[in-house]
Amino acid sequence: MSRTNLAYLFLCLLITLSACTSDKPSANNNFAHTPDPDKQKELYILPGLEHGLLQSPINILSFKEKTTEAHEVTLHFQDEIEAVQNLGHTVQLDFSEGSTISYDGLTYTFKQIHFHTPSEHLIDGITFPMEMHVVTNVPAEDKDDFPRYLVVGFLFKMGKANKFIDDFLNLIPKTEDTATPLESGTVKVRDVFTGTEQRDVENYYHYRGSLTTPPYTETVEWFVYKDIIEASPEQIATINVIQGDNARRIQGTFGRIID
Repeated sequence: MSRTNLAYLFLCLLITLSACTSDKPSANNNFAHTPDPDKQKELYILPGLEHGLLQSPINILSFKEKTTEAHEVTLHFQDEIEAVQNLGHTVQLDFSEGSTISYDGLTYTFKQIHFHTPSEHLIDGITFPMEMHVVTNVPAEDKDDFPRYLVVGFLFKMGKANKFIDDFLNLIPKTEDTATPLESGTVKVRDVFTGTEQRDVENYYHYRGSLTTPPYTETVEWFVYKDIIEASPEQIATINVIQGDNARRIQGTFGRIID
């Protein structure tokens, strides 16, 4: 399986390029938002072919992964997050302007990170307790065009506390639809990987799919990290208390290739 450069760039450059540029909370925090089950269903669980045949998330079957040529990327990443938001249906971190990733002739801008509990993607039928999406995009050129996205997904299992999550968990606003500004350097994406061994440079599943929330736009290049990241049960539970169960049901692959 050849996926040269992507894991190396995304892991190593998160650590090296960023240099160029606690108490653990309880899951019983008194957040003002109580997830609306009907709203959750409307946003995340609608299946069906009316959205097209390139829908996400999917159940990634690792034994069906195809060997293809390398996915060449160029990453300019400053690792600067400017705010954390409680959007009710998810916890979101907003990137400062200036970070980009180029792939297949397009240059995508880093926009935000958000979470799903439980995971949206499955690996060989296994659901994980949490998934994090790093969202980048290229805006539509005109009203008849669609934005294009490159999203990197990270799956979490219960284990040791994750430094990245610890650094913002207590800063999540208690009230829905509010944001907390963050000083530069307060939260670093590179800290997601603390304690995670970089085994090789062939460490992502790639496929073409869609957004997992309305309008389910089918212009997404998905890269799902193969290694499972650890976060403590308390960290995962606290995020789940805020956003509820917000994972969309898996969709059919309809012959799509995982490479």
